[in-house]
Amino acid sequence: MNLPIGARVRHFRGTRQQDVIAGLAGISVDYYSQIERGLRIPTIAVLHRIAQELGVPVAALLSEGTTVTVTAEDTAAPSIARALMGFGPPRSTDPAGPEVLRERVEAAWRSWQSSPTRFTDAADVLPDLITDTEHAVRAHRTGDSERRRETLRVSADLYFLLRSYLRRAGRTDLSMMAADRAVRAAEDADDPLRIAAAQWNLGHALLAAGDPDAAEQVARKGSEQLKHRAQGGDADCAAMAGALQLVTVMASARRKDWWAARDRLRSAAAPAAKQAGEGNVMWTVFGPTNVALHAMSIEMEAGEASEALHDADQIDTSRLPSLERRFTFLLEVARCHDLRREDPAVLLHLLQAEQLAPEDLSRAELARTMVVGLMRRARAMQARQAEQLAGRMDML
Repeated sequence: MNLPIGARVRHFRGTRQQDVIAGLAGISVDYYSQIERGLRIPTIAVLHRIAQELGVPVAALLSEGTTVTVTAEDTAAPSIARALMGFGPPRSTDPAGPEVLRERVEAAWRSWQSSPTRFTDAADVLPDLITDTEHAVRAHRTGDSERRRETLRVSADLYFLLRSYLRRAGRTDLSMMAADRAVRAAEDADDPLRIAAAQWNLGHALLAAGDPDAAEQVARKGSEQLKHRAQGGDADCAAMAGALQLVTVMASARRKDWWAARDRLRSAAAPAAKQAGEGNVMWTVFGPTNVALHAMSIEMEAGEASEALHDADQIDTSRLPSLERRFTFLLEVARCHDLRREDPAVLLHLLQAEQLAPEDLSRAELARTMVVGLMRRARAMQARQAEQLAGRMDML
């Protein structure tokens, strides 16, 4: 983490008073305070004197540049990446049956959607699960066709999970690979619902890779393929079609076409969510609450913080099956307060997000940006709390 000089000075000062360090360094308290808040860049001579009084080398206070780099690092477990690339241990035993693999994949999904330590949990179970599932897919290339299809369905569901994990662990490249494998597994299984879910996952991977146009094309294709099934009364397909509509909404938002995003959400996604009700088809968490969360996100990204907070007041995330969606809600509420420079509210919601999902907070680029902002500009007590939070997030 490349923290600004001021944040580093504040960190090493600890509980000592500003006026004491300023006096010993031979500068005014006001000048010293401006250094800590990032308003002034000290000369090397001044920085040397401050470092001497703090008892640290000058290098400890120097950042590599004048900008703040807050992008989360690659936090994907190496064992997962190795297994995904085919470097897992060889499987010479009989493959696990699709029923056993199904139980394991669904257990992994439940953990991913509900555990506050979901990254740690995933690192424990996914490597073997990837290897065992790939072994089963290879073993069932011939023989009973329905057993082969069920194994491929399990494989697609596993790669849906891997796409989500890898994206949030900072491996957009491997996330795209997982999304592509999910598409192939779903198509080989000839399962319309999973094909649509695979396109939903691919759309999210493309959004993360910065290609909203391609994401929208994929989502529209998936929606069109589900159209007749959804109209025929298949509730799961109708919900999946609605989830795909949200991908097109997000694509418009990524292009900063706020009016198109609002219109698509109001005219397509919201009616589909009303029809489908609250649910979690193919782990999409699609329903009225998720649509409301996207409406709030649009306003936040558009810079309409007051409107977004108004929307947030109407949202109850407590019954959502996805911890991630509840976490994202808290993070985006914090961002709205951040846009309004309401530092106590920013800190409050960041701390709530930490309590809910500490591993997610440490990996969230937006959270890291807000913590740095608080350390630079907040009042002393809040800045100290932000600094303590930064330490728990491994930013210092």
